[in-house]
Formats: sequence, structure tokens, C-alpha cells
Amino acid sequence: MPLLEQIEILDAGAEGMAVAKVDGLVVFVPFVVPGDIVDIQLYKKKKNFAEGRAVRFHRMSPFRVDPVCPHFGVCGGCKWQTMSYEAQLKAKQRQVRDNLERLGNVDCSGMRPICGSENIYYYRNKLEFTFSNRAWMDDPTQRQANEWGALGFHIPQLFDKVLPIEHCALQADPSNEIRLAVRDYALEHGLSCYDIRNHVGFLRNLVLRNSSTGDWMVLVIVAEDDNARLFPLLDMLHAKFPQITSLQYIVNRKLNDSYSDLEVHTYCGADHIEESMEGWNGDKPLSFIVNPKSFYQTNSAQAQRLYSFVAELAELQPQDTLYDLYTGTGTIALFLARHVKKVVGIEYVEEAIADARRNAERNGFDNTVFYAGDMAKVLTPEFVAENGRPDVVVTDPPRAGMHDKVVAQLLETAPRKIVYVSCNPATQARDLQLLAARYDVRRIQPVDMFPHTQHVENVAELVLMR
Repeated sequence: MPLLEQIEILDAGAEGMAVAKVDGLVVFVPFVVPGDIVDIQLYKKKKNFAEGRAVRFHRMSPFRVDPVCPHFGVCGGCKWQTMSYEAQLKAKQRQVRDNLERLGNVDCSGMRPICGSENIYYYRNKLEFTFSNRAWMDDPTQRQANEWGALGFHIPQLFDKVLPIEHCALQADPSNEIRLAVRDYALEHGLSCYDIRNHVGFLRNLVLRNSSTGDWMVLVIVAEDDNARLFPLLDMLHAKFPQITSLQYIVNRKLNDSYSDLEVHTYCGADHIEESMEGWNGDKPLSFIVNPKSFYQTNSAQAQRLYSFVAELAELQPQDTLYDLYTGTGTIALFLARHVKKVVGIEYVEEAIADARRNAERNGFDNTVFYAGDMAKVLTPEFVAENGRPDVVVTDPPRAGMHDKVVAQLLETAPRKIVYVSCNPATQARDLQLLAARYDVRRIQPVDMFPHTQHVENVAELVLMR
């Protein structure tokens, strides 16, 4: 493959890559910053694009900063750490605009400046680590030196390789201390790491969650039902870390790491942690139960800001009926419930709906109803007739966006306003183009939930045309 010399990096791109252009060919390069001038060694070349790596720097970008993470460049996360946060926000704002205009023909004149995160490190409230008998070391000469294995993050595109993490700058302490204590105990007591190729080994996953209230949850996932090996490990964690308010475990004998269908065992403490969120516009704070399978926005502070933008754009009235589609555990529904007559939440995951009902009761709401089921099958004309026509709809679908049938039902039901929250501006743009048959896009509010990554949330206000 050719070596491209003294190429200027032009822009930030998808999947954490940056973009250069050489003789009309788009070249994607990781771990570089717009403004860098580099030599690029290509390793993949197609008709319309190529991929390569920077092998020599001739000039450093003025937007370049030093990464905080000691694993930067090897770990698959936080690929924008070397880009100043101001430049990251500009790139995300441009990403939203480009997707909406190019893919959805959306008028973006109502786009507001992106809302950045106050904390750009140690902002996550959840991390999931993997045990593997195949360690991938920062230093290539040491990659065969670790016989025990690793506890850390998967290497991108290498399903069985895990990078041992010494320090992660995404979650506050004692997150790092807990992980290292588990690793040291496992090494000392000969607890084996899982071999995903041959499906043998004991330790599989470690999940750490914390909340703004100071609660900590530790979930240890093992491949064998062996209390003699597991319980002493849990005893060590309980004794060494009094901050842990919920210590739980799962036995996963499946051939994959998913655990949403598995029983969770509480070893000590509560079966959940508690999260508190400030209300909107003077509302009293909300309290949420978060269990090991619950979805909760992983940047707690930004979640409150995101939901405040939803409330602002929704312009709710006291007699409104509000539908919250893809409600999850009901966080947005409950955040808005004080400002409407009725809230109807719909979500595919039954456990999430159970949490939503539990959280509604916990916060004293009697104007909310929640339904579990496939959105395309639940949201029917009969359902709307039974629950009342919505005046406002909030929709926060997964990355794939909304099903065509859901879009069609929204067009038929015609609420006066739709507030569309998306973690994928590309699929949001597609859906907005479909909804343009009856709706105008007004205000647009990007929100950065995940500093140092290419991911961005976007809130769009859709108003019914008269």
C-alpha cells in the first residue's frame, strides 16, 4: 500500500476517525486532529475511500492537546482525547447539521449552539469491563507475557482480546480501585479469566455503577455456579469498599455476554442504587431506582440538561396528554409528568416498564401509565382511542430510529408537537424527512453526552403544519 506524504487532516469524521483528501480520494485516519500534517500509510483502499494510519507528524494541529488516559491509542474508546474540547463541540455541531441537511433536507436555521458537558472526564456512571484469558498489552513486546489474562476493555475488531486497564478516566473513584482490587484478588487466588473461544474459565464481566447520591453498585458475572470461589471475592469487596451499597452477581453459562435474561443475585446491600435528578423549572428533585439491568443515561448531569431542553421545546400545557415513546425506565416521562394531565409511556423491555411504574409510584405520580411491547404493534389507532389522542409526543428511539409504522401512526395521530430525541443524527434525519409531510422542524438542540467520542445527542422540535 502507498505512503501518502505531508497530508493535512481536514476534519473530524465518523467512528472517531479524522478525514483527509488526496487527489479526490477520501482517507480516514484514526488518532489525528484536524490541522495535523502527517504521512499516512494506507492499509485499505477502495474505489471511493481509503483507510490509513499516521506514521510521521510534520506539523501538530493548534487544536491538539495531550491525552489524559494512559491507554490512549490502544483502547478503542475516547478517540478524540487529543482534540481540544472546543474543537470537539464544533465537530459535533457540524455533524448534526450535515446529517440533517444532507440526509433529511432539514432547514437548520433553528439550530442552537451545542450544550457541552461541564465534566469532560470522570463523567460516566456506568462502566462494563471484560475478563479474557487473552491479554493485549500496550507494549507489543509484552503481549504474550501475561499468562493470567486481562480485565479491561475489548480491543476494536478483536473479539477475544482485552486490554488490561490500569486507569480509566471515565468514572470517578473508587472505580479504578475496585477494578484493580478484583484483578489482584483473582491473580492471587488463581481465579481464571473466561476464554470466549473455548468457553471455559470462571470470571466473565465486572459492571460498576454509581449515582449522584453516592451509591455504588458492583456486579460480578461468572461462568460457573461456584460459591466457594465467588463468595470470598465478594467478601473482599464488601470489607475493602464500604462505599458499595449494592453487591450482586450473575451466573452466565451462555455463549455470549448478554445478561438481560439472567437472574441477578444480591449478595449484600440493596438490589439497586438510587439516583436523584433535579426537576425542571423549579420542580422538586426526582428519585429513581436503578437496578443492574436498568437503562439510565450514563452522564447524569447532562441527562438533566437534555431533559430540560425536551421540556422547553415541548411547551406543555396543564391539560395535555403526553406520549413518551421508547420510554425506557420512564425518566423523561416522569421529568415532564408534573406539567401535563396524563403521560403514556411505551417501551419494548418489560423490566424497564416495571422500573418505570416503580419510579412513578416512588415519586408520587398518579397520572402516568406504562405499556410494554413492540412499538410498531402497540401504537395503533385502537391504542390511541383507548388512551387518548396525544397533544405532544416525545420520542427517544434507539440508534436505528423509528419503525415506518410508528412514523405513519404519528402522521395519522397528528399531535400538535413532536419532540424527537436522537443519539444518531443520520437516522433522525431520515425520520424527520418522513415526518415533513405534516411537520415543520423549528428549534434544534445538540447536546454532548460523551466527551472525547464522536457520539452526540440531538433534540428536534417538530410543529404540526396548519
